[in-house]
Parts: sequence; C-alpha cells; structure tokens
Amino acid sequence: MRFIKKHKFVFIIIIVIILICISVPLFFFVYQKNKPYYTASDFDIVTVTSSVDANHNGVDDYTDILLGAREDAIHHPTYDGRYWDTGYPPDDIGVCTDVIWRAFKNAGYDLRAMVDHDIQMSNDEDYHIPYPDSNIDFRRVGNLEVFFSKYALNLTLDVNDISEWQPGDIVVFDSRHIGIISDRRNKQGDADVIHNSGQPNREEDVLRKRAKKDPISGHFRWDASKIEDIIIYWEEGAEDTYC
Repeated sequence: MRFIKKHKFVFIIIIVIILICISVPLFFFVYQKNKPYYTASDFDIVTVTSSVDANHNGVDDYTDILLGAREDAIHHPTYDGRYWDTGYPPDDIGVCTDVIWRAFKNAGYDLRAMVDHDIQMSNDEDYHIPYPDSNIDFRRVGNLEVFFSKYALNLTLDVNDISEWQPGDIVVFDSRHIGIISDRRNKQGDADVIHNSGQPNREEDVLRKRAKKDPISGHFRWDASKIEDIIIYWEEGAEDTYC
C-alpha cells in the first residue's frame, strides 16, 4: 500500500507540473493578445503615410507593409528555417525574414527579386556572399539589412524617440533578427513589433526589451518615391518563376 501511495503522489506531482507548464505560457499568450494598446494619436504623434501606392489598391505602401506583416502574424506560421528549393516556404511555415518579404508582397513589391538583382549588381562588394543563392539570400537578415541600408531611409536607432518609430518601418536587432513596426503602442508610447521568432504572440511589445539584449542595428523606411533603379514589382505567379 505504501508503494502505491508513493507512486500515486509522484503521479499527482507530475500532473501538476504539466498543468503549470501548459497554463503559464497560455496565460501570458492570452494576456498579451488581449491587453489594451494605444495608438499614435494617444501621444499626439502624427502617423506618417507613404506618397506611393505601388499596387494601386487605395492603401499607401507603409500601411500595406504593416497589414501584410500583420496577416502573417495572424496566420501564425510555424517557425522553421529550412532551405526550400523554390525559395519560398509554404504559407504556414516561416522565420523572421519571411515576415518581411510577405509584407512587401502585400504592398506590391518583389523583395526577393530586388535583393537578388542588387547582389548581382554589387559584385560581392556589399554583401560578401561567396556563392549567391536566390533561394535563400532574401531570407537572411544580414542581406536584408545591407539592402535596406542602401535603398531605404535610414532612421534613428533610439527607442526613446518614440515619434520616429512608425507603422511599416523595418527594425533589425543586432543584425540577427528583423521585424516590422506596428501601429500599436504600449502606455509609454513604444511601438509594438510584428516578428517571428517562434513566440506565441507575433505582434508584441518588445522593441525596448529586445533592444537591451540585442541592440538595434537598423531602422529603415521603404520610401519608393526616393528610389529609382532597384524597384521590381510583384507579379502574380512570381513564386513559380524560380521553380
């Protein structure tokens, strides 16, 4: 009887531990997803919009980029960085860089084609890639940081300058992680970040927190009105052209 009671007690302890492991992450996920958020107007911040509407859908580029990133967050693709022979992972799979090209696709731009073109034109002077590979180059944070530093507006890295962090901006942490700035803010005015590092909530208040661990190395805004010869627009079936 003592043996049975002892093992029954151990079994109960294991069940309790499992329930805690499940419930705690679930609690924080629900809290983060449903907690109140603020907008630019709550801090008298003017939201910047683009003068360009590349896909002619009546929505400016910056907003389209934001909405494309949010759509990816809603789909919540499984974090998986494997190599794909077609370059493009399925919609239900992705990493942080996939948030970016999908966001640009939503705005009407073929980020993969633009990065590939610039790598070819740069003759390895900027990207330092031993063997260019169009299937993966656009899915590497370092390459995207180089590309945006050349063609996008380079903006402040100071998270305290809250008005400069605008919806649709691109943020790079320590040249290792990348995301899109949201139109949602916390009570201090810090903008949320839409990103994928495998976390439960893909749109969250991490700009300042992450910057303490991984200093911000890039903050960019895609202003197509100031770009001339690198722009390549998304065309239906673009995923198939590399197959």
